[in-house]
Amino acid sequence: MPLDPDVRDLLAEGAEAPPLESLSLEQARTAIRGVTALQGEAARMSDVREHVVGRVRMRLYRPTGITGPAPVLLWVHGGGWTRGDLDTWDTPLKNLARRIPAVVASVDYRLAPETRFPGQLGDVLDALRHLAEHAGSLGLDAGRVAIGGDSSGANLAAGAALAVRDLGVGAPLVAQVLIHPPTDPACATVSHLRYGSGYALTTAFMRSAWRHYLPTPYAGEHPYAAPLRARNLAALPPAIIATAEYDPLRDEGEQYAARLAEAGVPVGLRRFDGMIHGFMHHNGRVPASRALPDWLGVQLRARLGPAPDASGERRRARAG
Repeated sequence: MPLDPDVRDLLAEGAEAPPLESLSLEQARTAIRGVTALQGEAARMSDVREHVVGRVRMRLYRPTGITGPAPVLLWVHGGGWTRGDLDTWDTPLKNLARRIPAVVASVDYRLAPETRFPGQLGDVLDALRHLAEHAGSLGLDAGRVAIGGDSSGANLAAGAALAVRDLGVGAPLVAQVLIHPPTDPACATVSHLRYGSGYALTTAFMRSAWRHYLPTPYAGEHPYAAPLRARNLAALPPAIIATAEYDPLRDEGEQYAARLAEAGVPVGLRRFDGMIHGFMHHNGRVPASRALPDWLGVQLRARLGPAPDASGERRRARAG
């Protein structure tokens, strides 16, 4: 399918900007905050509060109209493991929480290169453990916990799902949501060759991000860092995987979906035609990108089940 015309306009507006891999770390961290101008309006929440979990913060979004014990989705933000924060993902996660509906918990894990693998993964696992241990006081249903993330956050979510299976951390997960995940530091797929430059995210930046994240090249062999290299993918939670057509990470995300399915894991995979990497943030400028949160809402309601409303009865929300 051709590049979506609204996406083409976005790329044209940024054509004169220096490539991400040429920016200093601080410049790149500032630049990512610019995506908030593309996100559109945020849904209203009945409650937004933060908690300190170990060495990091976690922000919980509770949509209007639901009470506990509510299902919960722990979200791990993207940014090449080196960028991003709670505020930059605030609007997309509020809108996702409304669509499910469920509590969404956003974890502000430590960034690379100041912290490297497996430090970020430890932060995510600490957050899962916190949600399970404090489900009652947080108004959550510990039996309906999912994990998700976008880009490098999806990598961490996939790694956490493997660790939960292997180590029994927190409550068992009912789903893993992976939005265009990097799953292999080789960056050697056909989609990297076709779309590795000229479509916002570049292969050069991804290789740089992997170098910042991994303490040594050999760490890239660990399945929690590079899930596509895992030998055993059986007994993992059902996967909801979205890829973008014009994304260098497209093929490794779809390869991971295929590997999961071969291992007997239920997989819902959708490639979003005409989209580029990071289209989760484009809802305010690219109408076609709104299909992503709509689809995620449908998929997650099927896995998390309906949320309880104010009367104590469970209800389902419309996908819109």
